[in-house]
Amino acid sequence: MVAKLSVAAVDLGASSGRVGVVDFDGERLQLRPAHRFATPRSRDAETGYECWDVDIIEREIRVGLAAAGASSALASVGIDGWGVDYVLLDEHAQRIGPAVAYRDDRTRGVMEQIFSRAPREEIYRRTGIQFQPFNTLYQLAATAARHPAWLERARRLLLLPDYFHQRLGGAAENEYTNATTTQLYDVALDAWAPQLLELCRASRLLRSPVSPGTTLGEVQLASALPTKIIAPATHDTASAVAAIPLAPGEVFLISGTWSLMGVESERAVVNEAALRCNFTNEGGVERRFRVLKNISGLWLTQRLAQDLGLPEAELLAAAGVAPPWRALIDPDDARFSNPASMVEALRSFCVETEQAPPDGAGALARCALESLALSYRRVKDELERLLERRLTRIRIGGGGGQNALLNQLTADVCELPVLVGAAESSLYGNGCVQLIGLGAVGSLEEARAILRRSFAASEIEPRRGVPDGVRERFSALTQRRLSFDASRGAAHPGAKGKFS
Repeated sequence: MVAKLSVAAVDLGASSGRVGVVDFDGERLQLRPAHRFATPRSRDAETGYECWDVDIIEREIRVGLAAAGASSALASVGIDGWGVDYVLLDEHAQRIGPAVAYRDDRTRGVMEQIFSRAPREEIYRRTGIQFQPFNTLYQLAATAARHPAWLERARRLLLLPDYFHQRLGGAAENEYTNATTTQLYDVALDAWAPQLLELCRASRLLRSPVSPGTTLGEVQLASALPTKIIAPATHDTASAVAAIPLAPGEVFLISGTWSLMGVESERAVVNEAALRCNFTNEGGVERRFRVLKNISGLWLTQRLAQDLGLPEAELLAAAGVAPPWRALIDPDDARFSNPASMVEALRSFCVETEQAPPDGAGALARCALESLALSYRRVKDELERLLERRLTRIRIGGGGGQNALLNQLTADVCELPVLVGAAESSLYGNGCVQLIGLGAVGSLEEARAILRRSFAASEIEPRRGVPDGVRERFSALTQRRLSFDASRGAAHPGAKGKFS
């Protein structure tokens, strides 16, 4: 038994951020919300890039921590967030350039340019990270091409949670779980890949990453005593998975703006089959790996709601009564990444694929959700082939777990029972790693045992089968992109041997 401890967890999402207090009484955890805010993104006046307003985000973090500190004596604070995006700092720790958002299109075509200098297969063998145009490797290469002076002046690169820890008073360190998302980290060496850093002129900007649970410094909050700054698993998916009590044979699905679906593994799965299916191997707590795929998630319905001027709850209610299985999309088609109008992007996809375009809010949302569930089934089948074993159950974490229609569609389409856990799984996982860093919890397994005692998961059984022909229709819609992804960059004349 330990005395009651309270820690503040900050979870930054691409749509919203939240600050919560995780209380631990020695047996169970409890979460108390302290602050929630929209994550601001806008066009930079000088460059035209779509950027994060890190000054406003920092202000909102401080507002949340002040509220959390006013209600509790906090032992520590820690921040997690999305991966790949970063801030450059000069020798005086001042920002250089804006914090460009991963949805900005400045990296268009950069991946292919990198492949002309380094074989795609070799990059994957070293990093185990799926090929996405917004990976830090390609963002930095775009900066090197367009703004070389930024990199010449820079002395440090911090991913966004690392940057906000530094702004609170912590050391300017790179944390391991987020470092592995960059496609610059060699999973076999367990260190930065020097050849890849050289490709994007970042060799001097990164330090050896610290592990989750490392104390970075102190911040002064409401109490008389300083509060420790402890790095959690700073990648939000790593924090979320830490809070899911996985059993053998279970697959996790972190449901939010993005959907992240995969399994936890003691080793990285870096082979030809994983490369062909574009699976990623991200580092987790206690040097475990998350073998997963990124899938476009509830960004689709978030943008539909915004475009239609409807509350998201109203949109989802309309989807629940709309006729099923009428039109389908490929959720990971590039046109859905950041369109001027999600409504028009979805309808135009249907027209181009000779489907009747959805008419009305419910039909549009139903199309998006059913297509997401079919994406989950495809990834589930790929995982079973990759691992050469059957999966038995899906555990859902994240705010998307509150979407009852999508949860039921997931169970029905994947033909597996679904367990829905805590909506704020990233905050719980963040808090658990801080408690491990404080010595109040001994290990990840102990933390997961505490989580099992703290709240019960709701179970959803498959209820309705998918009509004949639906999966085949979806496969046909996605085949062109999947074939392109599988062959992308495989035959560049300059990419011979290992690195050129």
